[in-house]
Amino acid sequence: MEKLKQRWGIESNWAILFIFCAFAVNGSFAAWVAKPVCNFLGLNPDAISGWIYWPLRILLIFPIYQLTLPLVGWIFGQFKFFWEFEKKFLSRLGLGFLFKK
Repeated sequence: MEKLKQRWGIESNWAILFIFCAFAVNGSFAAWVAKPVCNFLGLNPDAISGWIYWPLRILLIFPIYQLTLPLVGWIFGQFKFFWEFEKKFLSRLGLGFLFKK
């Protein structure tokens, strides 16, 4: 626990608990949001093969997760942590230019 607090620059065990909860809630939220988005795009397991549907849905969950993570982090009172986390993560993907001034 202490290593995570030091690595993430967090002082409180409560903050770690809220961060873990935000990660968990956001994962479920992103998967939940992906279903109506897939339906809107005309992707459903009845219309196309499951071998195509599920990989597409999982690929769709990834950007939804990234977009909603700061919002869910804000709800848990950890917006600053998740905003920095997103900037670092996206810059590792080569998308750091999105946050440059």
